[in-house]
Amino acid sequence: MICEVLHYPDERLAEKSKPVEEITEEIKELAAGMVETMYKEDGIGLAAPQVGALYRLVVIDVSGPEVRNDLMTLVNPVIVTAEGSCDSEEGCLSVPGYRAKVKRSETVTVKAQDLEGNDITIEADGMLAICLQHEIDHLDGVLFIDKISRLKRSMYDKKVKKWMKR
Repeated sequence: MICEVLHYPDERLAEKSKPVEEITEEIKELAAGMVETMYKEDGIGLAAPQVGALYRLVVIDVSGPEVRNDLMTLVNPVIVTAEGSCDSEEGCLSVPGYRAKVKRSETVTVKAQDLEGNDITIEADGMLAICLQHEIDHLDGVLFIDKISRLKRSMYDKKVKKWMKR
């Protein structure tokens, strides 16, 4: 089932998510809806808060958008190590019509669970490392535009205000 993606400045996007205590059918259905939504929107990642569910749950597939063959569903993901630094050009399904350079760690190690409750560890670099950081930020109520300069942020905020008046 396709989920509605929340858009900035929706205040729910700034809320911190709670851990998934038990992987229930409801959580599995939420994850399935998030995957369907991410693919429909040609995204490479989606966090539960972006669809109004304050759970520590993300779906990622950086193989797309033409081919989709590397889906990851991560429950309670945590970055345990982060090294190096790089600039990444980012966009977001919750921040439509805007892209900006963001400083990220070059490599990360993430621990999480899959939908069966199995512990998994992901060592990532490149696009996957950036996407993991971006989606885990959502779980803490942080958008990529929270990491850009005040000037760029105020320019984007002005655009959003114009769009909202329409």
